[in-house]
Amino acid sequence: MRSYRGMSPLTTAVSFVADHLGPPVERLDGDGIQRSRATVRPRNRLVTAVTGRIDPGVGITYGTAPARDDHEIPLRIYRPRVLGDARRDVPVVMWFHGGGWVLGNVVDYDAVCTFVAAEVGCVVVSVDYRMAPEHRAPVAAHDCVDATTWVGVNGDVLRADTSRMAVAGDSAGGNLAAVVAQVLRDHGDTRLRHQALVYPATDLTMSSPSVREHANAPILTKRSMDAFRDHYVRPGHDLRDPLVSPLFGRLDGLPPALVQTADLDPIRDDGIRYADALRAAGVPVRLTNYLRMPHGFVSMPGAAPAVGRQQRWELANELRTALSASA
Repeated sequence: MRSYRGMSPLTTAVSFVADHLGPPVERLDGDGIQRSRATVRPRNRLVTAVTGRIDPGVGITYGTAPARDDHEIPLRIYRPRVLGDARRDVPVVMWFHGGGWVLGNVVDYDAVCTFVAAEVGCVVVSVDYRMAPEHRAPVAAHDCVDATTWVGVNGDVLRADTSRMAVAGDSAGGNLAAVVAQVLRDHGDTRLRHQALVYPATDLTMSSPSVREHANAPILTKRSMDAFRDHYVRPGHDLRDPLVSPLFGRLDGLPPALVQTADLDPIRDDGIRYADALRAAGVPVRLTNYLRMPHGFVSMPGAAPAVGRQQRWELANELRTALSASA
Protein backbone atom coordinates (compact mmCIF):
# COMPACT_ATOMS: atom_id res chain seq x y z
CA MET A 1 0.00 0.00 0.00
CA ARG A 2 1.35 3.42 -0.94
CA SER A 3 2.19 6.17 1.54
CA TYR A 4 -0.15 9.18 1.41
CA ARG A 5 2.34 11.51 3.13
CA GLY A 6 2.91 14.78 1.26
CA MET A 7 -0.11 14.44 -1.03
CA SER A 8 -2.80 17.12 -1.30
CA PRO A 9 -6.08 16.23 0.46
CA LEU A 10 -7.87 15.59 -2.85
CA THR A 11 -5.05 13.49 -4.31
CA THR A 12 -4.76 11.58 -1.05
CA ALA A 13 -8.47 10.79 -1.00
CA VAL A 14 -8.62 9.76 -4.65
CA SER A 15 -5.55 7.54 -4.21
CA PHE A 16 -6.99 6.08 -1.01
CA VAL A 17 -10.30 5.23 -2.67
CA ALA A 18 -8.56 3.79 -5.74
CA ASP A 19 -6.40 1.58 -3.50
CA HIS A 20 -9.50 0.24 -1.75
CA LEU A 21 -11.56 -0.34 -4.90
CA GLY A 22 -9.39 -3.25 -5.95
CA PRO A 23 -8.44 -4.08 -9.55
CA PRO A 24 -10.24 -2.22 -12.34
CA VAL A 25 -13.14 -4.02 -13.98
CA GLU A 26 -11.16 -4.90 -17.11
CA ARG A 27 -8.87 -7.07 -14.97
CA LEU A 28 -11.69 -8.95 -13.21
CA ASP A 29 -13.00 -12.36 -14.22
CA GLY A 30 -16.45 -13.58 -13.16
CA ASP A 31 -15.31 -14.60 -9.68
CA GLY A 32 -13.51 -11.29 -9.25
CA ILE A 33 -16.66 -9.38 -10.15
CA GLN A 34 -18.65 -11.35 -7.58
CA ARG A 35 -16.03 -10.72 -4.87
CA SER A 36 -15.94 -7.01 -5.67
CA ARG A 37 -19.72 -6.69 -5.39
CA ALA A 38 -19.74 -8.52 -2.08
CA THR A 39 -17.00 -6.36 -0.58
CA VAL A 40 -18.35 -3.59 1.61
CA ARG A 41 -16.09 -0.68 2.49
CA PRO A 42 -14.87 -0.80 6.11
CA ARG A 43 -16.46 1.75 8.42
CA ASN A 44 -13.39 2.80 10.37
CA ARG A 45 -12.52 6.40 11.13
CA LEU A 46 -10.20 6.88 8.13
CA VAL A 47 -12.68 5.52 5.59
CA THR A 48 -15.57 7.48 7.09
CA ALA A 49 -13.51 10.68 6.93
CA VAL A 50 -13.35 10.23 3.16
CA THR A 51 -16.71 8.66 2.33
CA GLY A 52 -18.91 10.47 4.87
CA ARG A 53 -20.79 9.30 7.92
CA ILE A 54 -23.97 7.28 8.03
CA ASP A 55 -26.61 9.43 9.70
CA PRO A 56 -27.66 7.60 12.90
CA GLY A 57 -30.98 9.43 12.84
CA VAL A 58 -32.12 7.43 9.82
CA GLY A 59 -33.47 3.91 10.22
CA ILE A 60 -32.68 1.27 7.61
CA THR A 61 -35.11 -1.52 6.75
CA TYR A 62 -35.57 -3.92 3.87
CA GLY A 63 -38.22 -4.97 1.39
CA THR A 64 -38.75 -6.38 -2.06
CA ALA A 65 -40.60 -5.40 -5.21
CA PRO A 66 -41.81 -7.81 -7.90
CA ALA A 67 -40.08 -7.72 -11.28
CA ARG A 68 -41.89 -8.52 -14.53
CA ASP A 69 -40.22 -11.96 -14.70
CA ASP A 70 -41.25 -12.94 -11.12
CA HIS A 71 -37.84 -12.07 -9.66
CA GLU A 72 -38.01 -10.27 -6.32
CA ILE A 73 -35.98 -7.05 -6.41
CA PRO A 74 -34.33 -6.30 -3.05
CA LEU A 75 -34.91 -2.79 -1.67
CA ARG A 76 -32.93 -0.98 1.02
CA ILE A 77 -35.25 1.55 2.65
CA TYR A 78 -34.21 4.63 4.63
CA ARG A 79 -36.61 6.60 6.84
CA PRO A 80 -35.66 9.40 9.26
CA ARG A 81 -36.55 8.32 12.80
CA VAL A 82 -37.86 11.80 13.57
CA LEU A 83 -40.74 11.16 11.16
CA GLY A 84 -41.98 8.30 13.30
CA ASP A 85 -44.29 5.56 12.07
CA ALA A 86 -47.48 7.60 12.02
CA ARG A 87 -46.62 10.20 9.38
CA ARG A 88 -47.58 9.20 5.86
CA ASP A 89 -47.22 12.58 4.13
CA VAL A 90 -43.52 12.20 3.34
CA PRO A 91 -42.22 12.00 -0.25
CA VAL A 92 -40.09 9.23 -1.77
CA VAL A 93 -36.73 9.30 -3.55
CA MET A 94 -35.77 6.22 -5.56
CA TRP A 95 -31.97 5.79 -5.57
CA PHE A 96 -30.03 3.74 -8.14
CA HIS A 97 -26.38 3.07 -7.29
CA GLY A 98 -23.40 3.41 -9.61
CA GLY A 99 -20.81 0.84 -10.65
CA GLY A 100 -21.06 0.55 -14.41
CA TRP A 101 -24.09 -1.80 -14.23
CA VAL A 102 -21.53 -4.44 -13.16
CA LEU A 103 -20.08 -3.49 -9.75
CA GLY A 104 -21.25 -1.70 -6.63
CA ASN A 105 -23.76 -2.52 -3.92
CA VAL A 106 -26.50 -0.74 -1.99
CA VAL A 107 -24.71 -0.93 1.38
CA ASP A 108 -21.84 1.29 0.25
CA TYR A 109 -24.41 4.02 -0.46
CA ASP A 110 -25.69 4.21 3.12
CA ALA A 111 -23.91 7.53 3.72
CA VAL A 112 -25.44 9.18 0.65
CA CYS A 113 -28.90 7.71 1.16
CA THR A 114 -29.13 8.52 4.87
CA PHE A 115 -28.00 12.06 4.07
CA VAL A 116 -30.74 12.50 1.45
CA ALA A 117 -33.38 10.97 3.73
CA ALA A 118 -32.46 13.23 6.65
CA GLU A 119 -31.96 16.48 4.73
CA VAL A 120 -34.93 16.14 2.38
CA GLY A 121 -37.21 14.62 5.01
CA CYS A 122 -38.18 11.73 2.80
CA VAL A 123 -38.14 7.97 2.44
CA VAL A 124 -35.26 6.82 0.23
CA VAL A 125 -35.61 3.49 -1.55
CA SER A 126 -32.31 2.12 -2.89
CA VAL A 127 -32.85 -0.51 -5.56
CA ASP A 128 -30.61 -3.58 -5.65
CA TYR A 129 -31.11 -4.15 -9.38
CA ARG A 130 -29.62 -7.13 -11.20
CA MET A 131 -26.25 -6.54 -12.81
CA ALA A 132 -24.21 -7.62 -15.81
CA PRO A 133 -22.70 -9.75 -17.18
CA GLU A 134 -25.14 -12.28 -15.69
CA HIS A 135 -28.05 -9.99 -16.52
CA ARG A 136 -27.44 -7.83 -19.57
CA ALA A 137 -29.38 -4.79 -20.70
CA PRO A 138 -32.18 -3.99 -20.35
CA VAL A 139 -32.64 -6.11 -17.19
CA ALA A 140 -31.22 -3.42 -14.85
CA ALA A 141 -33.46 -0.79 -16.44
CA HIS A 142 -36.51 -3.04 -16.19
CA ASP A 143 -35.77 -3.77 -12.51
CA CYS A 144 -35.54 -0.05 -11.75
CA VAL A 145 -38.74 0.70 -13.66
CA ASP A 146 -40.57 -2.17 -11.97
CA ALA A 147 -39.36 -1.21 -8.49
CA THR A 148 -40.34 2.43 -8.99
CA THR A 149 -43.74 1.47 -10.37
CA TRP A 150 -44.39 -0.89 -7.46
CA VAL A 151 -43.37 1.71 -4.88
CA GLY A 152 -45.63 4.23 -6.60
CA VAL A 153 -48.74 2.16 -5.98
CA ASN A 154 -47.74 0.93 -2.52
CA GLY A 155 -47.34 4.10 -0.52
CA ASP A 156 -49.23 2.50 2.34
CA VAL A 157 -46.49 -0.12 2.71
CA LEU A 158 -43.81 2.58 2.98
CA ARG A 159 -46.03 4.96 4.99
CA ALA A 160 -45.29 7.63 2.40
CA ASP A 161 -46.95 9.93 -0.12
CA THR A 162 -46.04 8.37 -3.46
CA SER A 163 -47.75 11.12 -5.41
CA ARG A 164 -44.49 13.01 -4.71
CA MET A 165 -41.58 10.95 -6.01
CA ALA A 166 -38.16 11.56 -7.52
CA VAL A 167 -35.55 9.34 -9.14
CA ALA A 168 -31.85 9.81 -8.45
CA GLY A 169 -28.56 8.06 -8.97
CA ASP A 170 -24.90 8.42 -9.85
CA SER A 171 -23.00 7.27 -12.96
CA ALA A 172 -24.71 4.06 -14.14
CA GLY A 173 -27.38 4.88 -11.56
CA GLY A 174 -27.84 8.30 -13.15
CA ASN A 175 -28.31 6.50 -16.47
CA LEU A 176 -30.97 4.28 -14.90
CA ALA A 177 -32.73 7.23 -13.25
CA ALA A 178 -32.96 9.01 -16.61
CA VAL A 179 -34.27 5.84 -18.26
CA VAL A 180 -36.90 5.34 -15.55
CA ALA A 181 -38.12 8.93 -15.96
CA GLN A 182 -38.56 8.40 -19.71
CA VAL A 183 -40.33 5.05 -19.37
CA LEU A 184 -42.72 6.25 -16.67
CA ARG A 185 -43.54 9.30 -18.80
CA ASP A 186 -44.33 6.98 -21.70
CA HIS A 187 -46.62 4.95 -19.41
CA GLY A 188 -48.55 8.05 -18.37
CA ASP A 189 -47.27 7.84 -14.78
CA THR A 190 -47.28 11.36 -13.32
CA ARG A 191 -45.83 10.60 -9.88
CA LEU A 192 -42.29 11.75 -10.66
CA ARG A 193 -41.63 15.38 -9.77
CA HIS A 194 -37.87 15.41 -10.22
CA GLN A 195 -34.82 13.57 -11.54
CA ALA A 196 -31.42 14.08 -9.89
CA LEU A 197 -28.68 12.80 -12.18
CA VAL A 198 -25.15 12.71 -10.74
CA TYR A 199 -22.48 12.41 -13.47
CA PRO A 200 -24.86 10.26 -15.51
CA ALA A 201 -23.75 8.03 -18.38
CA THR A 202 -26.22 8.94 -21.11
CA ASP A 203 -24.50 7.94 -24.36
CA LEU A 204 -23.12 4.42 -24.69
CA THR A 205 -21.81 5.21 -28.17
CA MET A 206 -19.16 7.10 -26.14
CA SER A 207 -19.27 10.07 -28.49
CA SER A 208 -18.73 12.73 -25.82
CA PRO A 209 -15.47 14.70 -26.28
CA SER A 210 -14.60 14.26 -22.59
CA VAL A 211 -14.25 10.50 -23.12
CA ARG A 212 -11.10 11.18 -25.12
CA GLU A 213 -10.01 14.21 -23.08
CA HIS A 214 -10.00 12.25 -19.82
CA ALA A 215 -9.37 8.74 -21.14
CA ASN A 216 -6.82 8.09 -18.38
CA ALA A 217 -8.53 9.95 -15.54
CA PRO A 218 -8.47 8.72 -11.92
CA ILE A 219 -11.23 6.36 -10.76
CA LEU A 220 -12.76 5.87 -14.24
CA THR A 221 -10.80 5.37 -17.48
CA LYS A 222 -11.81 4.80 -21.08
CA ARG A 223 -10.56 1.21 -20.78
CA SER A 224 -12.86 0.59 -17.82
CA MET A 225 -15.76 2.24 -19.66
CA ASP A 226 -15.25 -0.15 -22.58
CA ALA A 227 -15.25 -3.12 -20.21
CA PHE A 228 -18.40 -1.96 -18.41
CA ARG A 229 -20.22 -1.47 -21.71
CA ASP A 230 -19.08 -4.83 -23.06
CA HIS A 231 -20.41 -6.56 -19.95
CA TYR A 232 -23.70 -4.63 -19.96
CA VAL A 233 -24.73 -4.53 -23.62
CA ARG A 234 -24.93 -7.63 -25.78
CA PRO A 235 -23.02 -7.60 -29.08
CA GLY A 236 -25.25 -6.18 -31.77
CA HIS A 237 -27.51 -4.27 -29.34
CA ASP A 238 -28.32 -0.81 -30.70
CA LEU A 239 -26.24 1.56 -28.59
CA ARG A 240 -28.70 4.36 -29.36
CA ASP A 241 -31.54 2.41 -27.74
CA PRO A 242 -32.97 4.83 -25.13
CA LEU A 243 -33.08 2.00 -22.59
CA VAL A 244 -29.27 2.05 -22.56
CA SER A 245 -28.54 5.56 -23.91
CA PRO A 246 -31.24 7.94 -22.64
CA LEU A 247 -29.69 10.83 -24.61
CA PHE A 248 -31.35 9.39 -27.72
CA GLY A 249 -34.81 9.08 -26.18
CA ARG A 250 -37.75 11.47 -26.44
CA LEU A 251 -37.17 14.12 -23.80
CA ASP A 252 -40.25 16.35 -23.82
CA GLY A 253 -42.64 16.01 -20.91
CA LEU A 254 -40.02 14.81 -18.43
CA PRO A 255 -39.82 16.09 -14.84
CA PRO A 256 -37.38 18.89 -13.96
CA ALA A 257 -33.78 17.78 -13.55
CA LEU A 258 -30.65 18.45 -11.58
CA VAL A 259 -27.55 17.33 -13.47
CA GLN A 260 -24.24 17.34 -11.58
CA THR A 261 -21.01 16.60 -13.44
CA ALA A 262 -17.34 16.20 -12.50
CA ASP A 263 -14.91 18.28 -14.53
CA LEU A 264 -12.15 15.63 -14.72
CA ASP A 265 -14.56 12.84 -15.64
CA PRO A 266 -14.60 11.02 -18.99
CA ILE A 267 -18.42 11.13 -18.91
CA ARG A 268 -18.60 14.81 -17.94
CA ASP A 269 -19.98 15.72 -21.36
CA ASP A 270 -22.60 12.97 -21.20
CA GLY A 271 -24.22 14.95 -18.41
CA ILE A 272 -23.73 18.32 -20.09
CA ARG A 273 -25.13 17.09 -23.40
CA TYR A 274 -28.12 15.54 -21.64
CA ALA A 275 -28.83 18.76 -19.75
CA ASP A 276 -28.65 20.73 -23.00
CA ALA A 277 -30.99 18.26 -24.73
CA LEU A 278 -33.47 18.42 -21.84
CA ARG A 279 -33.53 22.22 -22.03
CA ALA A 280 -34.06 22.08 -25.80
CA ALA A 281 -37.07 19.82 -25.13
CA GLY A 282 -38.54 22.36 -22.69
CA VAL A 283 -37.55 20.58 -19.47
CA PRO A 284 -36.33 22.82 -16.59
CA VAL A 285 -32.72 21.91 -15.75
CA ARG A 286 -30.10 22.97 -13.23
CA LEU A 287 -26.61 21.94 -14.42
CA THR A 288 -23.54 22.21 -12.18
CA ASN A 289 -20.07 21.14 -13.26
CA TYR A 290 -17.79 20.69 -10.25
CA LEU A 291 -14.31 21.92 -11.18
CA ARG A 292 -11.23 19.77 -10.53
CA MET A 293 -13.40 16.88 -9.36
CA PRO A 294 -12.96 13.31 -10.66
CA HIS A 295 -15.65 10.75 -11.36
CA GLY A 296 -17.01 9.33 -8.11
CA PHE A 297 -16.35 12.42 -5.98
CA VAL A 298 -19.87 12.31 -4.53
CA SER A 299 -18.94 9.08 -2.74
CA MET A 300 -15.92 10.73 -1.11
CA PRO A 301 -17.09 14.13 0.18
CA GLY A 302 -14.19 14.26 2.64
CA ALA A 303 -11.74 14.53 -0.27
CA ALA A 304 -12.65 18.15 -0.81
CA PRO A 305 -14.93 19.15 2.08
CA ALA A 306 -16.06 22.50 0.68
CA VAL A 307 -17.04 20.95 -2.65
CA GLY A 308 -18.58 17.96 -0.92
CA ARG A 309 -20.78 20.20 1.22
CA GLN A 310 -21.83 22.25 -1.79
CA GLN A 311 -22.70 19.20 -3.90
CA ARG A 312 -24.76 17.63 -1.13
CA TRP A 313 -26.49 20.91 -0.28
CA GLU A 314 -27.44 21.37 -3.92
CA LEU A 315 -28.72 17.79 -4.24
CA ALA A 316 -30.80 17.99 -1.07
CA ASN A 317 -32.12 21.48 -1.79
CA GLU A 318 -33.27 20.62 -5.32
CA LEU A 319 -35.02 17.46 -4.14
CA ARG A 320 -36.57 19.16 -1.11
CA THR A 321 -37.95 22.00 -3.21
CA ALA A 322 -39.31 19.73 -5.92
CA LEU A 323 -40.94 17.33 -3.45
CA SER A 324 -42.45 19.88 -1.09
CA ALA A 325 -46.21 19.58 -0.56
CA SER A 326 -46.70 23.08 -2.02
CA ALA A 327 -44.68 22.51 -5.18
